[in-house]
Amino acid sequence: MIDVTAEIDAPLEQVWAVLAEGWTYAGWVVGASHVRAVDQGWPGTGNRIHHSVGLWPLTVSDTTEVVDVEPGRFIELDARAWPMGVARVRIELSRVDEGRTKVLMSEQVVRGPLKVLPKAVQAVMLIPRNRESLSRLADLALAGAGR
Repeated sequence: MIDVTAEIDAPLEQVWAVLAEGWTYAGWVVGASHVRAVDQGWPGTGNRIHHSVGLWPLTVSDTTEVVDVEPGRFIELDARAWPMGVARVRIELSRVDEGRTKVLMSEQVVRGPLKVLPKAVQAVMLIPRNRESLSRLADLALAGAGR
């Protein structure tokens, strides 16, 4: 897994609220351009966000599915973007103090053509993207999105 961490100046509950509100997905995930639907049980295991990836008009419609979750602690996802592949993404939250949250985002391509890329090459693509995703997550948490 390729890891990126950030400390967000927002309580853990505010950060989790953004992750738990599937409609915010395209607002913080770099590359996701549109959320078409969110399964009613999101963020429960097996539930999905139906999204588009890419820049219009060159978008791919696909899904991200919850593989495992412990509300307020972590969520693990299979993020699909065929024909490129599927990435396993794990986002872990830990309380630094009452108003600050540490977020660890880990990602690895697990299926599809991009899986053959060496980890170092994947890191060159994923680290900047995921840093920006965590920055956007922080902005949404600070703005109170997901409430």
